[in-house]
Amino acid sequence: MSKQFRFVALAAAVLMSMSLNAQVKIKGIAQSARNDDGDVLENMSTYLGWNSDLQKAIFMVGFGIYAMDYDGLSRVSTPKKEPAVKKTDDPIWITNFNLMYGNSGAAYLDGKLITIFSRDESSTTDDVLFYVRKWDAETGELLSTEERPKSDNLECAGMSYNPVDGKVYGLFYLTGLSLPQEVLEDPEYFEDEDDDLTDGDAGYAICTVDPFTMEVTPITPGVYYDNFVTFAINSEGRAFAMTSGGASGYLDEDGKLRNADNELTGAQLYEFNLTTGRKITKPVLRVEQARDEEGNQVFDEQGNPVMEEWTEYVPMVPATGYASQYKRQAACFAKSEPNLMYWIGYYNSGKGYNGWGSWSSLPDRDQYTGQTWRDNGKYDTALYEVNVNTGEAQRIAKIKDRMSFSAIWIDGDDCSDGANLETGISDVKTATTTATDGIYTLSGQYVGKNRPSQKGVYVERKADSVQKIQVR
Repeated sequence: MSKQFRFVALAAAVLMSMSLNAQVKIKGIAQSARNDDGDVLENMSTYLGWNSDLQKAIFMVGFGIYAMDYDGLSRVSTPKKEPAVKKTDDPIWITNFNLMYGNSGAAYLDGKLITIFSRDESSTTDDVLFYVRKWDAETGELLSTEERPKSDNLECAGMSYNPVDGKVYGLFYLTGLSLPQEVLEDPEYFEDEDDDLTDGDAGYAICTVDPFTMEVTPITPGVYYDNFVTFAINSEGRAFAMTSGGASGYLDEDGKLRNADNELTGAQLYEFNLTTGRKITKPVLRVEQARDEEGNQVFDEQGNPVMEEWTEYVPMVPATGYASQYKRQAACFAKSEPNLMYWIGYYNSGKGYNGWGSWSSLPDRDQYTGQTWRDNGKYDTALYEVNVNTGEAQRIAKIKDRMSFSAIWIDGDDCSDGANLETGISDVKTATTTATDGIYTLSGQYVGKNRPSQKGVYVERKADSVQKIQVR
């Protein structure tokens, strides 16, 4: 092979590699972080002063939309707020932006964001548990807020748009009380763990969710008890979820977690059939020596072991080999690459060997070793890539300040872009005329009768009609 030919072949290989490792901008809704000075995101606040109109103090906190660049190989930039929020910005707008917290689920849908915040059940009543807020994903403007009861079942591991049928699906957390009677009576689909159908029997089910009304409609017969932490649908309409996989084991030469049978363990990728809501699995024949009621091995009259055979239905792909934590995480697909799922999860299971030498939850500070969460990585987060056809996962890089997200999407390459979804804020229009009765902020503050000079979403009152307007 000539030098010239070798050079051309090498250049072609590099170009192929670049096309397979495209750079992307990942955007997401931040839900927590711990930076190097020990603060968590919720406490990273700045006092801006007292607002006489609202009669309350105004603070700027760390929640909001963040963006990071991934070079397709191994580098992830520091997450930065986008749009940025400055002390000089409108305090009303900052107050709204601070509410962007999806502790019960969030989603990017065609240029809009939906966040679901739930209060601690012990501090509220069934009448108000969830706060559903909708936002402009480009500007961060709060577009609407709605209070919803516990019975609406809005707790979820994630929501995602399916471009094949134009519906939004989610992996919602239901209780036995939410299931139809025919399911409750069928042991194949539902097991009443404590015979009283309380929250102890709660689990996940694939549901559709109307982004306009936020009505949840279960598809899965029964519920799944897996520790699901993400949910995402690719451009082919295939739906996937990750479990936390907080398992113990040993690390192989590739740094992946394996169990005693030398099988990859840790976080598991599942695929779902969106028509039936059921997991897509494959049968595996298991053979094991029979045991009696007391757990003793069973032998026949000749002393030969009595063997039992049964079929176990397992995921289509092996586990990822990475341990994560049972905390809210996020995953998404680029519309242009349906086989590669981006996942921002935790770096470990939050467990390890403590000062006593035993395996347990890692402390914030170990009294025996002096290690803190900065040293043991208890709160570390990372970007992962998961091949949904093989289950192969790769840890790309840690996320600075240990940031975690309730939803992520690929900027400019999301399956829902251009879908024109009815999210309940479709009446927003550009303000071009003078209001007869006045224009107000979404918080109810009067700003005058003329078109506001500051960009944002407002309420316009004309005679007996009220509508939202957007100043661009």
